[in-house]
Amino acid sequence: MNHTSPTLSRRAFAAGSGFAIGTLALRSLLAEESAGSTGDAPRPHHPPTARSVIVLFMAGGPSQVDTFDPKPELAKLAGKDVPESIARNVPKIKRAGLKNLMASHWDFHPRGECGMPISTLLPETAKFADDLCVIRSMTHRNPVHGPGECVALTGTGAGDRPSVGAWSVYGLGSASQELPSFIAMNLMTAGMQYPQAAGWGPGFLPSRFQGTVVEPARGIHDVDMPDGVGNARRLRELAVIQQLNRHFLESVEQHSELEARIRSYEMAFRMQTAAPELFNVGQESQQTQRMYGLDADQTKTVGRACLLARRMVERGVRFIQIRVGGWDAHGNIKGNHTNMAGRTDRPIAALIADLKQRGLLDSTLLVWGGEFGRTPTMEGRAKGRDHSPAAYSVWLAGGGVRGGQIIGQTDPIGYTVTERPVKPVELHATMLHALGIDSDRLVYDHHGLLETPVGVTGGQPVLEAFA
Repeated sequence: MNHTSPTLSRRAFAAGSGFAIGTLALRSLLAEESAGSTGDAPRPHHPPTARSVIVLFMAGGPSQVDTFDPKPELAKLAGKDVPESIARNVPKIKRAGLKNLMASHWDFHPRGECGMPISTLLPETAKFADDLCVIRSMTHRNPVHGPGECVALTGTGAGDRPSVGAWSVYGLGSASQELPSFIAMNLMTAGMQYPQAAGWGPGFLPSRFQGTVVEPARGIHDVDMPDGVGNARRLRELAVIQQLNRHFLESVEQHSELEARIRSYEMAFRMQTAAPELFNVGQESQQTQRMYGLDADQTKTVGRACLLARRMVERGVRFIQIRVGGWDAHGNIKGNHTNMAGRTDRPIAALIADLKQRGLLDSTLLVWGGEFGRTPTMEGRAKGRDHSPAAYSVWLAGGGVRGGQIIGQTDPIGYTVTERPVKPVELHATMLHALGIDSDRLVYDHHGLLETPVGVTGGQPVLEAFA
């Protein structure tokens, strides 16, 4: 999309003449930019089942055999080696230990009308079993956190491809005139793995499709209006900045980073008025704030992020990613997972309940999971579990998904996939499918190579997940 603005000298602008022209030009530009970021009024390939996606990314690797994939055989084989009948199928990848199987510390009970077995580790989420579609057969081959996170969110361990959120914005454009279409919230505390920027990055797509990183407690960085600066003055400043930028852009023709910077100024103005209201969770009732756990130290950080995610959905944000680090349980898995479940279970259940009661769950796809799972064996003598990408669990809810079902299966101890393997790019294709995007038809010409969200490995959406 090429935009041109009336010529306006800095001298005339500084004197105040031309203010109306500059303001109207900028307002027109903002309206055009918000209409569709790919420039051609992008439309879905098929009727969408969701308007928004919220990815609840549990970084570090939650254990599948302690959450959504019960394995009674582990209790029978505790302390023994992996049976040869299973060991022969375990991929020969680093960290795939085959000695000293360890039973789960938690019991599993049938939950909901569907009778889905869910661990007592997650009692609040378990109340929504009938809304969950659990995929037990996620699989890839990268057992290292950083590359594994890149695989989970971009499809490749190199982290050089677009994130699934960036693909969604490229495919559908912007749904909000005031807020970014893709927002990432990274919840960090000391000692946790650092987030991989590729997870919200644009890869080879133009930079304008990357996610905007925010801190739930502070909001969007650097968008507060300076003291004494009102909307009219800010519009005048932006009109001058944008005219200079666009004049230079015309001289250098295509320049992805500069185009993204121009759009960032435009978006920044819109966010200076919209973002403060978005992040003012004090507008919510005390009952709602308590439901999300804002009244407790353990849950308030994740609770605020989940509450903001609901508010973002209401305001038209298309793709939201909440990264909660800390699930890496090499040592005391009982202590680690009890702590992490304590931080996340109540807020995530509140998000499901809140979306349901507001009539938003049907149009919002929730996706929960990490970059990989954990081994069914004990790591050393520390009563922890090592990384295991060969088989792990995620769940989906809302957004047209048929709840109360389980897709895929693993072996008797949860080490390998035995039925319906699902690659991370196929999970991405599933998210995009919910938004109305056919991942085989969404194409970007990258140096002559027609790229799609599923890349050279290919893969199809998990259609049986949908009602």
